[in-house]
Amino acid sequence: MRVSQFAVLARLAAFGSGLLAISTPALAQDAPKIDAADTAFMIIATALVLMMTLPGLALFYSGMVRRKNVLAVMAQSVAATGIVSILWALIGYSLAFTGDGAYIGSFSRVMLLGIDLESISPFAKTIPEILFMVYQMTFAVITCALVGGAVADRMKFSAFVLFCVLWLFVVYVPSAHWVWGGGFLGAMGVLDFAGGIVVHINAGIAGLVAALVIGNRQGYGRENMAPFDLSLAVVGTGLLWVGWFGFNGGSALGSGSRAVFAIVATHLAACAGACVWSAIEWAHRGKPSVLGMISGAVAGLGTITPASGFVLPWHGIVIGAVAGAVCYFFCTTVKQKYRYDDSLDVFGVHGVGGIMGTLAVGIFATSFLSATPDAPGVAGLLEGGFRQLGIQAVGVVASILWCAAGTWVCLKIVGALGGLRASSEQEREGLDLALHGEALHQ
Repeated sequence: MRVSQFAVLARLAAFGSGLLAISTPALAQDAPKIDAADTAFMIIATALVLMMTLPGLALFYSGMVRRKNVLAVMAQSVAATGIVSILWALIGYSLAFTGDGAYIGSFSRVMLLGIDLESISPFAKTIPEILFMVYQMTFAVITCALVGGAVADRMKFSAFVLFCVLWLFVVYVPSAHWVWGGGFLGAMGVLDFAGGIVVHINAGIAGLVAALVIGNRQGYGRENMAPFDLSLAVVGTGLLWVGWFGFNGGSALGSGSRAVFAIVATHLAACAGACVWSAIEWAHRGKPSVLGMISGAVAGLGTITPASGFVLPWHGIVIGAVAGAVCYFFCTTVKQKYRYDDSLDVFGVHGVGGIMGTLAVGIFATSFLSATPDAPGVAGLLEGGFRQLGIQAVGVVASILWCAAGTWVCLKIVGALGGLRASSEQEREGLDLALHGEALHQ
């Protein structure tokens, strides 16, 4: 009897030690403290995401327009980087990531007021707040730059500049706060690991609305609008692909297994998207195009983005494969049927991909990956529940409605102030020479 009592006591002691071992790291993890390894990792991730816009997106877009508009498209990426970065540091970051408002943040970090060497954001507890600010800045930059691809070849540069200023505050900043900054969608339980809603749905919907408001290019559907130099687009795709490791992996906000899982899922989704898009095109048209391969890769990358840190690697293959097929359908069949001129398929790739990826979180989210202090455990459909899928759908609908309305308002304001579209003569001449006074050598 005595031996039995000692055995029970020993087991209880062992169990208590196990609980202590489990709970102590969790408590330490909750305590804000700058970690050198996480900081170094996030500096690299920040550089990678900035590289996605310059030169990644600039090359990707410029390779797919006509020669006479190459520099104009590049100018949009450069302008978005400069303008959005300054506005984000001055006020955008504060409105997106401070305060406890359900719909918008506070002015407590205007002009980065109060941020010092030891400051830590409650949303990134192991890196300096200034680093979290600039990492989020690179997301805002590329989102604004993405929208320009939908209206390439015809939107005035001055109009794009003013649109970036307005759209950043009307659409992007509120959306970032809703999902990532303590707003109502995040509080509701909407999960967006790296920007399915905040980046891709917003960019895609805004691009579609802008294309419809501005109208089709002259000669659309009648003239040859083949890409100028797909080799530039391939190089741009490579830079985007690698940069996406910082985009998705860095959204773990620290170096660790979650970041690695996100990177692996991201890479596999890109591979699957490229293969499936290319295979469908090969079957339908008899030849697999380079444009199809890179479009499929970007579709896979965009679609895995919101789910990347919540899913297993093989889920990335499934999500990327579905993205390759569905985005191909939207960029060909749907676009041809409704004859809207989304020049570089921002809606067909990013908008559609962002919607699918955000919903995929509700299907594939894996509890051991999604259970964190900041994101309570989530069991996807594969683990027996439809609740998260419904929550994700609410987030998708809310973001689409707000982005569509906000984008329309911004475009109407820009149009009233100075016009949206280049003149017919400028469009025929090419925006490089007409708007920038420069052109590529023939």
